[in-house]
Amino acid sequence: MIGRLVATSAVVVVLSTLAFGVGYPLLVTGIGQTAFASQANGSLITKDGKVVGSKLVAQEFTGNQWFHERPSGVAYNAAATSFANLGPTSADLATAVHKQLVAVIALEGPYNPGLAAAGVPVDAVTTSGSGIDPDISPAYAALQSHRIAAVSGLPLATVAQLIKKNTDGRSLGFFGEPGVNVLKLNLALAKAEGH
Repeated sequence: MIGRLVATSAVVVVLSTLAFGVGYPLLVTGIGQTAFASQANGSLITKDGKVVGSKLVAQEFTGNQWFHERPSGVAYNAAATSFANLGPTSADLATAVHKQLVAVIALEGPYNPGLAAAGVPVDAVTTSGSGIDPDISPAYAALQSHRIAAVSGLPLATVAQLIKKNTDGRSLGFFGEPGVNVLKLNLALAKAEGH
C-alpha cells in the first residue's frame, strides 16, 4: 500500500513538474513571442539595425541639442531602480527639488523669457518612482521645445509636431497621463536634423 502511494506521488510530482515547470512556461513564452514579440523582448528601439535603447527605460541625454528626461535618483541605471521615499515635509526632498528647479530655469530660461518656478512642470524637478521613467509630460517637452528649436535651427512648429507625434495618450483612454518618450523623441529630432 505504501509503495503504491509513493509511486503515485512520484508520478504526480514528475507530471506536475513537466506540466508546470516546462510545458506552461514554454506555452506562455510561445504566446508572448507570437502575439507580443516587441514587448516580450523588452520593447527595444533600433536605429540603423542597432539597438539604441528600450522604450521602457530612460537614458541620460546631455547637451542643449537634446530633450532631457526626468531627474533620476539612480543615475539612469536600470539594474538599480528605486525611489527616494521622501515625504512632502522632507528637507532633503525640498533641497533636491530646489536644486533641480534652479538648474532647469538656468537651462531653459534663456529660451523662455520670464520663466519662473510656477512655469516649470513638476516632472522636470522630481524623480519618478523607478528612477528610470522614459516619459516626460507634454508640458515639460513644450518647455524644452524653445531651446531645441533655437539650438537645432528647426522651426518651433516642427519641434512641436515632433513632440505631438511622440506623445502617447492615456492607457485605455483614461488611465494615467499622456507622456512623451524622450528616446523616441530624440531619435525623431536627429532624423529631422538629418543625422
